[in-house]
Amino acid sequence: MSEHPFAQYVRILGKGKKGSRALTHEEAYTAFSMILAGDVIPEQLGAFLMLMRVKEETGAEVSGFVNATRASIHLPKIPVDLDWSSYAGKKRHLPWYILSTLLLAENGVRVFMHGASGHTAGRIYTKNVLPTLGIQPCKTAEEVQRQLDATNFAYMDLEHLCPKMHQIIELRSFLGLRSPVHTISRELNPFNAPHVIQGIFHPGYRAIHEDAALCLKDANVAILKGEGGEIERNPDVPCQVNYIHHGELNMIEWPPLFNKRHIKDEELNVSRVAQVWNGTDEDEYAVASVIGTAAIALHLIGKAKSVDEAQSLAESLWQQRNKSRFSDAA
Repeated sequence: MSEHPFAQYVRILGKGKKGSRALTHEEAYTAFSMILAGDVIPEQLGAFLMLMRVKEETGAEVSGFVNATRASIHLPKIPVDLDWSSYAGKKRHLPWYILSTLLLAENGVRVFMHGASGHTAGRIYTKNVLPTLGIQPCKTAEEVQRQLDATNFAYMDLEHLCPKMHQIIELRSFLGLRSPVHTISRELNPFNAPHVIQGIFHPGYRAIHEDAALCLKDANVAILKGEGGEIERNPDVPCQVNYIHHGELNMIEWPPLFNKRHIKDEELNVSRVAQVWNGTDEDEYAVASVIGTAAIALHLIGKAKSVDEAQSLAESLWQQRNKSRFSDAA
């Protein structure tokens, strides 16, 4: 029996301590193109994903995987100002970052959010919270266009954006570990927005995302260790944000907004997201998180030149928000 064409990529990763190596950008592109096209058998896919997990991805590999994924999804050109990925889910706090994106959208920033849901038990995902605000996740590019034109915000789940990637993420419950898809998906920027913001949980992945963004030649990127791995500033602690501006790296540490640590809620009631927006729930942690996260985004897209200016602008926008917007939300 002749060797399967994909076997060479498993062998590159699994040849032992001395014989194995990382994939080149071109090898990663070809290997992931085969995966997305369904040209591998399940045993090969499982072996490839877990060997990558043990080794950990390089920026060149991630950029190759991302380019292969971008080539496999055919989307129309839709103007987007800010690409926002949401793949971690929340388990300690409610997803206050959703209100940050809606605050930006209310003030003219076209935000496209993409994410996944359900791959890790016990977490709250964007897809499940948006309907409580009267916002329906999009299933087609046409719906994305309509929602962006109407409200400056749209969300699409990976299930509809790239079904094969969604299937791979769903393997987590079978493999017991995350796969490179969790890294790849954050880098997708499917509509080629000029500004990209990403959240990570493990600090070690910061450099991987930086390297991948540089390989992909993304113009303006902000990477932060967000609460729970989402793009959400924890106002109780300093927040390190790593930036890429046209190939140049920079880092800013945003200061904590409180001198104390807040106790996490005993129960995560998603109806509180709308209540915080309309002001009936004045949770200081939640409000600070919303404003602080929006400030980082405003700084990234050039609406403010400094940390203090960005924070002040975000506070002003929050005070001026349309509080009645979600008054009828479920």
